[in-house]
Amino acid sequence: MQPLTDGADLLIGRDGELSRLSGWVHDVATGRGRAVLVDGEPGIGKSALVQAACAVAVRAGCQVFRGAGDELGQELPLLPLLDALRITAAAPDPRRGAIAGLLRGTAHGRGADLAAAAAEQVLTLVDELCQAGPVVLVVDELQWADRATVAVWARLARSVRQLPLLLIGVLRPVPRRDDLRALRRIVGPAERLRVGRLPEPAVLELVATLAGGKPGEELTRLADGAAGNPLYLTELLDALTRSCCLAVDDAGIAELTGGPIPDSLPEAIADRLGFLPEPTRAVLRAAALLGTGFSVADLTIVAGAELPVLLSALDEARAAGVLVAAGADLAFRHPLIRAALYDELPPGIRVVWHRAAARALADAGAPVVRVARQLLPTVSTEDTGEPVPGWVVDWLLGAAAPLTGQAPEVAVTLLRHAIRVAPSAVLSARLAEALYRVGRFAEAERVAAGALPAADGPDLLVDLHTTVTQCRAMTGRSAESLATLDSAAASPALPARHRARLLVLTARTHRDLGEVDTAAGVATAALAEAGDDRWATGWALHVLSLVAMMRGEWTEALPLFEHAMTLTAEDPALTDLGLLLRINQAVTFGALDRYPEALAAAGRARELADRAGSVVRLAQAQSALGQLLLGCGRWDDAVAEVDVVPDDLKDPSVVCCDHGVAAIIGFHRGEPAAARRHLDVAAPYADRIGGRVVESLALARSLAFEQDGEPDRALATLTAALTGEDEGEGLLGDAVRLAVETGAPASAIGARVRAITAGSAVPHRRALGLYGQGLLDRDAATLLRAADGYRDAGRPLPRAKALEAAAIAFAEAGDRASARAAFTHALGLFENLGAQWDVARLRARFRAFGIRRGPTAKHRQATHGWESLTPTEGKIAGLVVEGLSNPQIAARLFLSPRTVATHVSHILAKLGVHSRIDIAREASRHPASG
Repeated sequence: MQPLTDGADLLIGRDGELSRLSGWVHDVATGRGRAVLVDGEPGIGKSALVQAACAVAVRAGCQVFRGAGDELGQELPLLPLLDALRITAAAPDPRRGAIAGLLRGTAHGRGADLAAAAAEQVLTLVDELCQAGPVVLVVDELQWADRATVAVWARLARSVRQLPLLLIGVLRPVPRRDDLRALRRIVGPAERLRVGRLPEPAVLELVATLAGGKPGEELTRLADGAAGNPLYLTELLDALTRSCCLAVDDAGIAELTGGPIPDSLPEAIADRLGFLPEPTRAVLRAAALLGTGFSVADLTIVAGAELPVLLSALDEARAAGVLVAAGADLAFRHPLIRAALYDELPPGIRVVWHRAAARALADAGAPVVRVARQLLPTVSTEDTGEPVPGWVVDWLLGAAAPLTGQAPEVAVTLLRHAIRVAPSAVLSARLAEALYRVGRFAEAERVAAGALPAADGPDLLVDLHTTVTQCRAMTGRSAESLATLDSAAASPALPARHRARLLVLTARTHRDLGEVDTAAGVATAALAEAGDDRWATGWALHVLSLVAMMRGEWTEALPLFEHAMTLTAEDPALTDLGLLLRINQAVTFGALDRYPEALAAAGRARELADRAGSVVRLAQAQSALGQLLLGCGRWDDAVAEVDVVPDDLKDPSVVCCDHGVAAIIGFHRGEPAAARRHLDVAAPYADRIGGRVVESLALARSLAFEQDGEPDRALATLTAALTGEDEGEGLLGDAVRLAVETGAPASAIGARVRAITAGSAVPHRRALGLYGQGLLDRDAATLLRAADGYRDAGRPLPRAKALEAAAIAFAEAGDRASARAAFTHALGLFENLGAQWDVARLRARFRAFGIRRGPTAKHRQATHGWESLTPTEGKIAGLVVEGLSNPQIAARLFLSPRTVATHVSHILAKLGVHSRIDIAREASRHPASG
């Protein structure tokens, strides 16, 4: 009897489960994507079912990609997806090569998050693969996957309805990680396939198939101990066969022969492997160090065996069914086999083996994460008392920077152990940066501050001060950095360019504290010291541009941006600064009411951030774009931008801003439940940023009180946000309006408006001054001039509010004709925006004056179906019908592919359909809509 090697018999009793999986494969082959979770205990047959489904997918013409997590690699980001998508440094595909380059640490700029950047590129790669045809992407052993992989899986799960993507996660019920619980909520019960234990008839059928005869009484009793688990049954029967403990009599009954019988599954597996020659077992133990799956190249390095011996052992292991092919690599047929080999070694010996494997990989120039993967088991416990070898310390001196970029948690663990045996300021600086990256600000500051006295070079000194300053800024203690920065910059031995860098840190700190004039003076001093140091010059110009923005000197900020961007364009190490400058340039154009230039600049910043894989800057660019779209009245597009980057990848202030924008639009459009959900999401993030003012969030909270009939609290929310001298310009118009409506003292707010708007040439500022004065004086003519100013500025919402106020002033003065004209104009603007709350409020108010406007066409009343699509969604739906992919639609409409993906998700939800093909079917029923 031959050992089972293909897993086909593991499908006995699984007709129902295989039918569901095959149905999902059929759906994706026709363009209908979904995300599913297959869960069950180890060995229950999950992987065999998914493997069978993948075979069905291949026959259906789908592209199939499979990867798996494993316990050793769960600290190393994205490994299951990299394996599944065949991402290697040698990959000919440019996208795969770019991802591999990021993970080798080739991203530019301090603090670049290589794992996050690679995750964005992986998402883009999956999207590109889906454009080429239906895709099945499997992540097995998802419970061992790193958090970055789980986060990418979750993001893909949210987009499957618009892609021909069948996303399959295979996992066990435990461990019960929070991120895995979140996946179950995303997927929902309809797409959960729970693989349970085999019923007794199926167990007997499987045993009969494996044994070659109907099981006898003793064999049935032993099989009962497998508790309906197909893998346990398979390994048990294979061990019995190998031990010659099984025979089939003339009646076709398979029974035990009376020889030695294994008492447990581990014993059965050990017995199964016992027949292998010792040289083969030694190679397999070395392979077990590398994980369930491994490359032959790595095994050659680690095993230290001659190639003919190694290949002979691998061939023998494959023939015995211990190893199987896994693409270009090999893998143990099941993790239990690998675990049996691994556990044969005492813990102390395992540490020595792992350390030797790490040394061999490091000497061979393997990527830092593969070396780190072998080092982790040697430092994760203190059982052996073994010190960290000197070579590990030397390796970390060169590897810490790229390791921190890709896997900061791993860097923290290894650096801590290295510092215990070889304390050094350099290692401490790298540890501090890694701690900062994982959000442990207090510890990062303590480590960096402790290393400062031992810093033996100006580069290290600046690095440590940078970490300390950033940590204090993140914990609201920026002022504490000033004295140490001043003292360090005053050192006579410090080279000028390093002094300039410290002065830049000082200027940024003053700016964070709102000390605008001081920040400008220090940044100017940094420029004088910088010489030809592009880093110091570029960041000093950045601070000066921020100062100009805070002073309201928007026009003066523009040449500073141009100068700084010229510098960054010539230095790849300043890519991050260049992105930040473009984002702030877009904000400045918006503040000057130059919306076409602002939208173009924000779009360019988003494109470059996406290309560079900078998630932080991508989120900031999207947020700036959302605010600009809100201001110029493109609300559908603004709402779409909020969803492009997940909140957990954004700075807290960006989360608050984005959900504030969405909530403002929701309240105005008469969707208070959705708006309040955005406020609820923003609330914990607002707590994390302390007293920092986020205008959109403050305005949204004010609107919530106003719609609840509490205008006093609405006004108090706005006045509480008007704390800083240069903050809250966008809140002043509503603050004056609410003060007038409630009868509250308005002199202070009016004075603030006059101070900001006096002498300004910017259209919206002039309009704000007129609006405030017109409200206070109840002067309709002044309010009409304000409305004209907002028209020139390209800001429809405040224009409608100014016309509304003018209409009220006319009505109160008894000029019904002028009131009706202003009322009608304001109503039209609100309707064009879809601001149904404002429409209803305005009509109710003017009915009290006896002024009505005849019925008009309903604007976006529908919330479901084709009629509910916004103009932008309608355009995108039409292009979907033409067969264009998301990137093609993005190029046609000058949007980002991710923004298009968000719009497509909204279209699918509104139409209640599941795929792009369904959109085409719906379009055929509405021929006039194209």
